[in-house]
Amino acid sequence: MATGKDRLPGRHATPWVLAALWLVAGTAFADARPQSGTDTATDSVAVPAHVVTVTEPTPPQRFGSIDEQRFQQASLALRAVYEQSLASLPDDKQRHYAQRLWRLTGDPRYLALNRDYGERLLARLASDAKVVADPATLAARNAELLDDYSEQTAKDRRRKAMLTSRVDMMMPRGVLFRLAQAEYHNLLGHLDAAERQRLFDSLAAVDWRGFLTDPEVLSIYAAQVANQVAFLHQLGIIDLRREVYTAFQALYPPGRIVALDDAEYRNWLYGLTHVVIAASRYYQQPVTDAQVGWALEALESQEGKMIGAVKEDILAEVALSLQLAGREEHPLVDAIRADLMAARDPAVGIVPSVDGGVDLADGEHRNVLAIMTLGWQGRVTPGPDLGTHFSALGAAPPAAESHGQAAPRTAQGRSQ
Repeated sequence: MATGKDRLPGRHATPWVLAALWLVAGTAFADARPQSGTDTATDSVAVPAHVVTVTEPTPPQRFGSIDEQRFQQASLALRAVYEQSLASLPDDKQRHYAQRLWRLTGDPRYLALNRDYGERLLARLASDAKVVADPATLAARNAELLDDYSEQTAKDRRRKAMLTSRVDMMMPRGVLFRLAQAEYHNLLGHLDAAERQRLFDSLAAVDWRGFLTDPEVLSIYAAQVANQVAFLHQLGIIDLRREVYTAFQALYPPGRIVALDDAEYRNWLYGLTHVVIAASRYYQQPVTDAQVGWALEALESQEGKMIGAVKEDILAEVALSLQLAGREEHPLVDAIRADLMAARDPAVGIVPSVDGGVDLADGEHRNVLAIMTLGWQGRVTPGPDLGTHFSALGAAPPAAESHGQAAPRTAQGRSQ
């Protein structure tokens, strides 16, 4: 297991500078929105009362502490950097950012980008339904997806090698993710009924049990396994949670953890965080010990070991996992938050990659996680309920994209 990594020097702006940055970004974000009366989610969606949690909770005492104020200010500074450049990011990065910020804040400013995603999602699922309708077309699409799978990193190459002998899982993984996203946003009812049934039937025909309990798959794909087993249960297709969690724990008994190499230690931690986060419906509801207590205890057992040994993406998810479980007071949470603050590049203002990269698009996943854990307020907001938006407009599902048109490629493992 790795014991350390290089850190960029940490230097933090004063509170008034951070406040000024946030004011500029907030103004720019607001100015970029269409004016009142235009067809936007912020103007046209009447958000149901059950969608947004209490907007002015009585926060724990800790939220008034000096350290907590520093964490909140750091979150605002990161948001300022990203929201000044949000319109220049690829669609999938804008979607990921806006979805996460909505769930962190419940701020209506993020609804328009979520609505845009909902339109793209419905179109993509309509296209998926055409692909799965024909076995030959489905087989060709599976092969195409495998051929296009990234080989940029060692992790990508290991995953592609694993999937090569499981090529029939390529398309179903994407369909499962997109249907789960549609369910999150109350959009399943906006799919054509026959197409929706075809998509569900295509997933029911897959050997998910064999795939998700396979030790080879779990050893390099644990986070995605945790997502997929949660999505299958969420959609009512099959409940494999007990079997998969048992297989995961059998692969990683407590006595084995200290002997894991760097890659598999990261895979184990990442899998644990996704067990928790997927149980929260991706930051839409708290989690309980009854659901994921075993995963939380495993994460807490690594206090004093993981910081410096794994990258900031995973660290932020560990902190968020504990926060979602109401364990904000655990020392590991603030230790990770302090680490994220120290890792921020003082010139660019974001948390860089392990090799010092500061590209905003490449770093969006890492930095939105940092924004969320640093800016944690003790609450989450479900949704958004995009089905209400489309129903209010009387909108039909968007036309499906051409089957022959390739969807934009995104970084592997960043689909949630």
